Amino acid sequence: MSDDQLLLFPPEDLRGCRSVERQEGFLEMGCAALQSWKQRIFQYQRRVKISPAAEQRTLFDAVVPGLAQLDPKCINPFSLPQQNTEFWRWKAADQGTAALYFVIDYELPILLYVGETVKSNQRWKGVHDCKRYLLNYRQAHYRHQLTSMLGIAFWAEAPVATRPRQRLESALIEQWRSPFNKENWDFWATPFVGGK
Repeated sequence: MSDDQLLLFPPEDLRGCRSVERQEGFLEMGCAALQSWKQRIFQYQRRVKISPAAEQRTLFDAVVPGLAQLDPKCINPFSLPQQNTEFWRWKAADQGTAALYFVIDYELPILLYVGETVKSNQRWKGVHDCKRYLLNYRQAHYRHQLTSMLGIAFWAEAPVATRPRQRLESALIEQWRSPFNKENWDFWATPFVGGK
């Protein structure tokens, strides 16, 4: 992240923010900047929960039975059962099912990441970039003695077919503007995605 991107923050939010690249490869944020960043996301997502964006429809839109569940406005990630982000380490009897999943900081609460998988119990085994983002996010909170309560929630009613599930994932990423999804990095100037 270049220093130019810091101009996306209002000057009052930058007090205490050090523009020093850390070895991990992400910009270290000051406490006030981190809290302000989270608050902006919270305010945006709260508006989404209260009144989802209106969608232009035509007179000829057909109502297809069974497709109501594919409406992203009908999925509230915050109402799904919360799980630990280390769920993938536990032994599971099966590999899981097709699902959408949501990484949430329940402390504020804010939705950080939206993903999709064909095997919910297998998706995070091995390498997953979001694990690194969460580590950086958690470390920033620890450094400033702030609390976070990271969790993951699964929506198991996702389509089994890959393309419809990915379209629904994209719609949810756009709707919620989840800051750890690469589609929204520029929108939020997300500082936690660097490093290896």
